[in-house]
Amino acid sequence: MTVCICFHQPTSENMDQENQTMVTEFYFSDFPQFENRGLLFFIPLLFIYVFIIVGNFMIFFAVRLDTRLHNPMYNFISVFSFLEIWYTTVTIPKMLSNLVSEQKTISFIGCLLQMYFFHSLGVTEGLILTVMAIDRYVAICNPLRYAVIMTPQLCIQLSTGSCIFGFLMLLPETVWISTLPFCGPNQIHQLFCDFEPVLHLACTDTSMILVEDVIHAISILTSVSIITLSYLRIITVILKIPSGESRQKAFSTCLAHITIFLLFFGSVTLMYLHFSVTFPPLLDKAIALMFAVLAPLFNPVIYSLRNRDMKDAIKKILCSQKMFNVPGS
Repeated sequence: MTVCICFHQPTSENMDQENQTMVTEFYFSDFPQFENRGLLFFIPLLFIYVFIIVGNFMIFFAVRLDTRLHNPMYNFISVFSFLEIWYTTVTIPKMLSNLVSEQKTISFIGCLLQMYFFHSLGVTEGLILTVMAIDRYVAICNPLRYAVIMTPQLCIQLSTGSCIFGFLMLLPETVWISTLPFCGPNQIHQLFCDFEPVLHLACTDTSMILVEDVIHAISILTSVSIITLSYLRIITVILKIPSGESRQKAFSTCLAHITIFLLFFGSVTLMYLHFSVTFPPLLDKAIALMFAVLAPLFNPVIYSLRNRDMKDAIKKILCSQKMFNVPGS
């Protein structure tokens, strides 16, 4: 916890208030100037962002338009891809702007909204990954009852419930932060607005945030435990399959999910569950970059290039005359 000094005058409460300058915007101090390596970072980051958006949109539309992919597993993948589009849009465009702009600032309200949507979308993605693990568990460990258990109605309820819970969970914390006084330094030492760097700038006691941190930790650990136990059980069942071809197909299906799980929750753990361990500033920003940029980059790669059904559906969309009507053809 960091408490900033707000230049209080001990002689008079009125003088205290007069000497406090309330912060209306924050400054990202760790971005290089455009002339000083800013362009060097801007070009690859822009390429990554475009790839993430296009790749995830292709996955989303491939699942929606190809009837062969109308099953729970691919529906959850499409929801996850749709969330990834907005998850990266919350932070990366502002990073790109900071790399080429002299005014590397964000308004107080803008900072709150960035924190809220970034973490709400992140929590929702974690819940969707948990639901995907449960779906694979039912499909492989209880295949005869899979169609009865994972009905379209249940899939919609699980996806909708994940979104509602994810956006409600972060609301109290964001509202509480909006009531805090910020009257001292306004430099954020991070690539985007995050809870800890912003709370370090508050001119008041922020120890109450520990309660929310515990809730977040329990939420993350619960999801990790459910997913880990599900895939341990899945792997045990797969190893007992007598047919080598069936065993390989089952492993191939689950490998993409496990890879995304490790990328997502691995970066989450490094970012938010290091507790009292303090990382060097450069490593801290590298972890934030992996969490906000690099992990989403691999989602379209893993779910398209490693999946034959998905590749066929994407090729079908790209070559479809319905989407690319050529006059006179």
